[in-house]
Amino acid sequence: MASQTTNVDHTGNHPPGAEKMYHESPNNSTNSTVNGMGRHMTHEEHQTAVAASRFGYGPLAHVNTDGARLPAFGGEFQPGLYKGVKDRKFANPAPLGLSAFALTTFVLSLINMSTRGVAEPNLVVGLAFGYGGLVQLLAGMWEMAVGNTFGATALSSYGGFWLSFAIILTPGGFQIEEAYVEAQGTTAFLDAFGFFLMGWFIFTTILLIATLRSTIAFFLLFFTLDLAFLLLGIGYLHRNAAGHPNPPIIKAGGFF
Repeated sequence: MASQTTNVDHTGNHPPGAEKMYHESPNNSTNSTVNGMGRHMTHEEHQTAVAASRFGYGPLAHVNTDGARLPAFGGEFQPGLYKGVKDRKFANPAPLGLSAFALTTFVLSLINMSTRGVAEPNLVVGLAFGYGGLVQLLAGMWEMAVGNTFGATALSSYGGFWLSFAIILTPGGFQIEEAYVEAQGTTAFLDAFGFFLMGWFIFTTILLIATLRSTIAFFLLFFTLDLAFLLLGIGYLHRNAAGHPNPPIIKAGGFF
């Protein structure tokens, strides 16, 4: 069977209808010449190329960002390094994930600032399990399905943060705090929780770096979140004279 030459544009995508140019041989290999190199494509490579030419997004939809900058964010939870998602069969999961994170964070921030005298975060456990945790984790998985690596990483990770936060603070449930108090005292638990928050500060800093060439709004989203983790971590590690988390620093973290 004669070989077919496949044209590839500067974005790495095949032109519309390119999948029709491929022909499979009986041994599941494709007799297609790629960029004139004469290498036969495997059946798996053939299927990947056909999918890329049909949908125009995902890992094969890289663009040359040196020559043309794409609008960052633009409704998609990504910093502008990939083509926008087009012709997908999924709804945009970014609003759901961001809403889950924002609402849960809002309630915890009010408690951290001792609004109307409420200082115990027990109520947040329910939100952290259900909305901030499970729903946001699902949104992150859907981001992965539509080919948005940044959105999948961020939403899935923060969904995991809320689930772990709820596990730690579940009253009478996993007894993590009680185990620390019995073994080493309250100070040990506060130090460990401070380490937990500082770890998320470092992770958020890495995501913040990825948004430096993005929009101001996208950058500020992660910048304020980064400050919140930093201040809350310091508040638990640098306690007041009574040995409790430092109230002014915790309130500042709640503000951000």
